[in-house]
Amino acid sequence: MQKVFDTYGEYYDIFYSDKDYEKECDFIEEIFKAYSAKPVKSILDVGCGTGGHSILLARRGYRVTGIDTSRVMINKAKEKSKGHGTGLTFQTSDIRKFDLKKRFDACISMFAVLDYVTETDGILKALGNIRRHLKPGSIFTFDFWNGLAVLRILPSVRVKVVEKGGKRIIRTVHPEMDALHHICKDHYHVLVTQGGKILNEFKETHVMRYFFPQEMAHYLDDAGFELVEYCPFLRLGGTVDENEWNVTAIARARE
Repeated sequence: MQKVFDTYGEYYDIFYSDKDYEKECDFIEEIFKAYSAKPVKSILDVGCGTGGHSILLARRGYRVTGIDTSRVMINKAKEKSKGHGTGLTFQTSDIRKFDLKKRFDACISMFAVLDYVTETDGILKALGNIRRHLKPGSIFTFDFWNGLAVLRILPSVRVKVVEKGGKRIIRTVHPEMDALHHICKDHYHVLVTQGGKILNEFKETHVMRYFFPQEMAHYLDDAGFELVEYCPFLRLGGTVDENEWNVTAIARARE
């Protein structure tokens, strides 16, 4: 698993302050209600980041355990979760190797977490490990970059400017495609200024793997899951094609 989100993690919540976590948690609950054969009470949040989904789901009454490889992100999640009761825990773990010694009613892995696992062996280990932490029949839902759309639309240079606390943060992303290996290297350049002075400047490369729907279905099957549905992100029941960059997978742990 890549060692990213160290310096970048310090600014993560600022970069994604416009992300609608409430709407995404509504979507997660919609999936649970549509496809879980039993009430979901415990959730494993794989690649939980700074706890955006975990904390809201805990507020809604679920017992949530969040894991992430980034210690910076986990520390921020722990800080943000103070006062939210005992039904919420976080720990730093590699999704290919973690062992919590318990099983859950459901697992989520939001915001293209699995795309950061770029080796096929790593994907199989991650999916197998998630399956071992789920009770039979449990729902596993996650989103990923759809290779059909990535190759049709192609990644482009992106610039985002955020103002917060008198600081101006400029993030530029330069993508570098490696289609043979289903890889896109996102080269981040972040500049933090205040009053015309540079406070911080850093670069970080995130290597992302995109997956084709039938490819991911095969990996899920190998790991002990039944693929239930693919749909566009936040649109349960919608059609997935070469125009949908972000695809949501809904799978069920086989007996």
